[in-house]
Amino acid sequence: MSPTSLRALLALAVVFVILGTTGWTAVRPHGPADLRTAAVSAWMRATVAGHRLPDPDSAPAGAVARFFASLTHPQALRLARRHPLVVGNLNGVPPALRYRANRYELARARAGERARASGNTLTPAGRKDAARRAERYTSLLAGHRQILAFDPSGAGRAAEVFGDLATATRVAVVVPGVDTNILTFERETKTYRAPVGMARALYRREQAAEPGAKAAVIAWADYVTPSGVGLDASTANLAEHGATRLQALLSALPRRQRVSLFCHSYGSVLCGVAAPGLAGGQIADITVFGSPGMHVRRAAQLHTTANVWAARDSSDWIEDVPHLEFAGLGHGTDPVSRKFGARVVSARGAAGHPGYFAPDTTSLANFTDIALGSYAGVVCGDSTAPTCTSGLI
Repeated sequence: MSPTSLRALLALAVVFVILGTTGWTAVRPHGPADLRTAAVSAWMRATVAGHRLPDPDSAPAGAVARFFASLTHPQALRLARRHPLVVGNLNGVPPALRYRANRYELARARAGERARASGNTLTPAGRKDAARRAERYTSLLAGHRQILAFDPSGAGRAAEVFGDLATATRVAVVVPGVDTNILTFERETKTYRAPVGMARALYRREQAAEPGAKAAVIAWADYVTPSGVGLDASTANLAEHGATRLQALLSALPRRQRVSLFCHSYGSVLCGVAAPGLAGGQIADITVFGSPGMHVRRAAQLHTTANVWAARDSSDWIEDVPHLEFAGLGHGTDPVSRKFGARVVSARGAAGHPGYFAPDTTSLANFTDIALGSYAGVVCGDSTAPTCTSGLI
């Protein structure tokens, strides 16, 4: 077999290996069809005190923020109640108002799923899926949860905030990978394996390490991730769409905030694609773990001023994924390899691909120090290599 043919076969192997990293799912759950088009149409027909509303598809976050700052409190609440799917997902809207709008939309979506679950228009499997989604919405509505984004369309997207996003000076964003949807957004057991549990674990560890720290953590599953066995996870197509959404979120955060990205598995591909378009100076750190690659050969090709960190536990079988890019398949150089040029940190104790935020792991401790900017405490991944914190202390 020629070297070219061998490389092509290795690239195709990425399709089967990467997809296994978070489970083999042949059928993805489906909720209502796209609801956003109708919601945006209704929004664009509405007015406030005779004034048109900002276009959610084109208005910059700054313009949206100024518009909402000009409203009275009752006016803003009416918009959130009448147009929750738009207000709850519109960058530039004050976080507290987004949380309220998403509660309205979650309640409406739950009622719809309960009706679907008890009706006769779905198959038994469909009714079971609708009931599961209704239960998930009930969970997201519980207590004082801060849901920053929610869209029940398709497999569903969401984002949740831990801490006070409005006053935080440090913000960490957890970007998950393959097979993340509204039903896998959180788990009841081994919670740290799902986005909500990852973000909560990081936030709690931050507060324990630095009580009173003005920090917030976002569990950001607000993009369509690859699902099941197919080509999506071996290409950057979905990462490119997700990168646009991540860039939009970060552009709405105050420039005074120091932002750290924590990107797991396919989420690290997204962060790699997004990196060149992120605001210079605001993004302090980009940390990838369990990564199939960042869609570049070298960290320098990310064109970012952020510190680029990489971690992988020795038991994470993503190590066996061919780290290459050929004919549009694969995601480039292994981020923990020396030739990539990232600051490699220890992930001791992570125990597999989804365990990086498990209690008492070196990876969680390292992520906490990175998020807080306490680089002196970071444990490097290779004691024989130059220190991973060189130049930072």
